[in-house]
Formats: sequence, structure tokens, C-alpha cells
Amino acid sequence: MRAARWHGIALAVVALAVSGCTTTPAPRVSLAAVPVEQRARAEGNVRVFDRVWGLVADWHYDPKLHGVDWPAAGLKYGAEAAAAADDQALYAALGAMVGLLKDSHTHALSPTQTKERRMQTRARTGFYMTRVEGRWIVSELVAGSPAELAGVKTGWVVVARNGTAFGERSEARPKEGEVARWEFLDEHDRPVALDLAARTLSTKPRQEVRVLAGGVVYLRFDAFDTADRRWLSDQLKTNRAAPGVVIDLRRNPGGGTISLGITIGEFFDRAVDCGTFITRGGYRGGKSSWQIGSARYGGSVVVLVDGATGSAAEIFAAVLQEHGRAAIVGRKTAGAVLASWYHGLPDGGELQLSRQDYVTPKGRRLENEGVEPDVKVVRTLADVRAGRDVDLEAALRVLAKEASSRSGASRP
Repeated sequence: MRAARWHGIALAVVALAVSGCTTTPAPRVSLAAVPVEQRARAEGNVRVFDRVWGLVADWHYDPKLHGVDWPAAGLKYGAEAAAAADDQALYAALGAMVGLLKDSHTHALSPTQTKERRMQTRARTGFYMTRVEGRWIVSELVAGSPAELAGVKTGWVVVARNGTAFGERSEARPKEGEVARWEFLDEHDRPVALDLAARTLSTKPRQEVRVLAGGVVYLRFDAFDTADRRWLSDQLKTNRAAPGVVIDLRRNPGGGTISLGITIGEFFDRAVDCGTFITRGGYRGGKSSWQIGSARYGGSVVVLVDGATGSAAEIFAAVLQEHGRAAIVGRKTAGAVLASWYHGLPDGGELQLSRQDYVTPKGRRLENEGVEPDVKVVRTLADVRAGRDVDLEAALRVLAKEASSRSGASRP
């Protein structure tokens, strides 16, 4: 069964870390100049570096590594890795090296970051940002977070962190208890400076269901994982008679392909083509949806997306769009669509490594391209500050238009 080929592949998140073997030796890093008292640390750093370099050389989906001179990169960053005095410096060097590949799913995670990923927690100040009118805006607050308790409000403009102005950078990764000075413009464009200490907060996906005017059901979930896809299936079965549903995938970073295949199946009465994954050797594996316990929801569907919709969430939107099953509303998605695995490193860290490319049923490559919505929505700062969800408003207009068309077509 073609659908079974979803098994074992992940996109933004993979459920099981795999070891992987390397055959290409990394450039030799000399430790001759390393003081004796630092030798043990340096040797450990080199073991981690060798594994990262070798995994990329042997397993990255593009054998040409996007044109990067990998041996030269190894010579440069191997020396930096060996000299690193702590994990922060080591993973900065490793991150800079794999960053040369410029792909969305290859990252070096320190032991601390690996623990956070597995426990679904992370030290943070507790607010999300989005780009509106060329500026970073507070788009959502985590309940009970340092930011919320300090009085930060949705719609505030993020100006700077520790004196550094925000440009293209959208995220910082503070340590537990680390205090940073954040500068904002409040809802009246008055400057506000707050010292916010990072606190460990849950990053577990959230779920939300609402019944809107006319019986339309709004469903939001933050990941394509087992819990979320079961929740979505239950909601679709409970609301099978709803005339339409809005699936909110804004800020959904993706998940695993098993959950993705099953979730797509909830909206069809048959298995459908979900695109193709392409390996390093050029093997093309076609994927189909699964109909396991499918709700087979038959009403109208609108999918909300934005620039933070990534990976499996982008595939979901693209597949429903290309099969004419849903209207996509919002803004262009992230363009972060590669299949990746997590490989364990000697110090307890991990390398997330892109090992397969992806194209849609109609042959579109989404990496660095994203999914263009059928209905593009422009948000303004005034909208955010007024609490207006202009994306959802547009989705409801689409559903109303579809309902009107069906009603007109059914008249004698």
C-alpha cells in the first residue's frame, strides 16, 4: 500500500531519534596547540564535530550540499569547535557550519536544546511575534508568562532586545532566569522598557474549537502529531453536519508524516495523492493519505496560513489546495518543507538533518517557495491592536460565498 510509505519519515519534528552511520572521514583537527588542562574538552568537541560533519557529508538529501565546499567548511569550523570552551561556543560553531547549507531542516541542537525538544519545554519570556507593516509585533501572549505578568499587550511593537534593534531576527533563545531588557512601543506608540526574566514554559501544542455564526466550526491545532490528529478527527466527527470548517494552521510548524497522512484523509472519502519525497540517490517515493478511522468530512473547508505555517502544515495546505478540497486564506507560508531525521551526538545533543526533498502532487517544490494562498489577506497594525482577526473574517466570507453558490444551484 503506497500510504504505508509515510512510515518513519518526519518533517519539522520526528518522533524517534536515529543514530545513522558515517563513512566519510571529517577533516583532521589538530589539538597540538590546545593546553593540557583543556585537552579533554577539546577532544570531546572534536568527536561531536566529526559526527556532525560526517552525517551531513553522507546523508544530506543534496549530494552537492547546495554548492558548499564542505571540506573547507570543516577545516574552518573544526578549529572553532575544538577551541570552544563550553556548549554555547561549540554549538555556535556547529550552527554556523550547517547554516552554510541554507536549508530549513538542518540544525545542531545542544544537549540543553535537545532536552527541551523532548520535554516540550523551553525558557522564554512568553510572547510570540509576527511581521506587520515591516515591524515585529506582539501577536500572542502565553498565559501566566513573564511577559503577560509584566503587562505586555498584543499589538505592541517590538523595538529592541538588550539594546539591539530588531530587524530580520525574530527569535532569541534565553537561558532559564536570564534577564533581558525589551523595548516596545505600546498601543499608543509610547516607548516602554521592561526587564523580563526567561522562565521555563511548556511548548506543548494547543488545541482550540469554536462554533461560529451559521454553525461554522473553527479548529486550531499547533502540530501534526498523534494527539492533535486524534483530537481533530474527534472534532470533525462531532461536527460532521457543520456546513463548513476553518482549519487554523497559522504558526503551526508541522510535525510527522504519519499524522499528516491520516489528517489529510479526514477530508476525503478515498486515498489521495499527497506528493513525492525524493532521496539523496534520486529515489522518488509517492505518498497517499490514510483513511484510518477517517471522519470523511464533506463540508466546505478553509485553511488559514501565514509566514509561520511550516513543513507538514504547508504540505497539508498544498495537498488540499491542489485537490480542490479547500480554499487557502492568509499569507504565503514559510517555505520550509524537507523531510528530516534527528541523529544523536556523542555529548547528548542532536543533529536535525534534511534527508529528503518534497514536491506536491502537481510537482511544485515548496522549500524556499511556500504555498501561495487563494485569498491573500493584508493585516495592519490597527487591525492587531483592535483585536480583529482579518484572516478569519476573510475565511467566513469565503464560506458564505460557497454556501450562497450551493443554495442558488439547488433552486429549481
